[in-house]
Amino acid sequence: MTLIVHHLNNSRSQRLLWMLEELKLPYEIRFYERDKHTMLAPPELKEVHPLGKSPVLEDGGVKLVETGAICEYLVEKTGLLGPADQGEGLRRYRQFLHYAEGSVMPMLLLMLAMSKIPLMGKIAIKKVQPMVDVHLDYIEQELASRPWFAGQQMSAADIMMSFPLEAAVSRAGLSPSRPATMAWLKKIHARPAYQRALKKGGSYDYA
Repeated sequence: MTLIVHHLNNSRSQRLLWMLEELKLPYEIRFYERDKHTMLAPPELKEVHPLGKSPVLEDGGVKLVETGAICEYLVEKTGLLGPADQGEGLRRYRQFLHYAEGSVMPMLLLMLAMSKIPLMGKIAIKKVQPMVDVHLDYIEQELASRPWFAGQQMSAADIMMSFPLEAAVSRAGLSPSRPATMAWLKKIHARPAYQRALKKGGSYDYA
């Protein structure tokens, strides 16, 4: 059965397209566009799920939201892109799978919200940036010690971490001053599955 992805342009749902391409699973994309003035998701997404969020994955009678939960579902479904081992690799896998949305994205969303406020927003961003830098320094240290977030091979944890780090380049000062992180971004962007997902997903400003 073909999976259905409810996909919003320039959003976290691009990660799901990349994961499905890596897994080589058949899927259909249903496209939604952000409002050009508010940049919010369109009301049509609430007809798919009460939260009106993207991505939403449909697999027959199963309907899932939250990218992390969807990634875990697909790993369980296919047996692919999980941790390489049940020891340290599993711990890292679980940590970064949830760290992406639980710790990094809230900081980036706060910076985005502050950037919309004239003058006072700029002052607030200067106060938030040191907190963001703590995360970026931690990520740099982790990626300097191994090729992927969970260990020696790519996993769903890397897919989850892609959007916050891509967003950090444009929103939070991630730059070549953190070479291991930038090398990791270059590496994922060069993957054929990532490139296929870009072609299928439409507008995505963070790649």
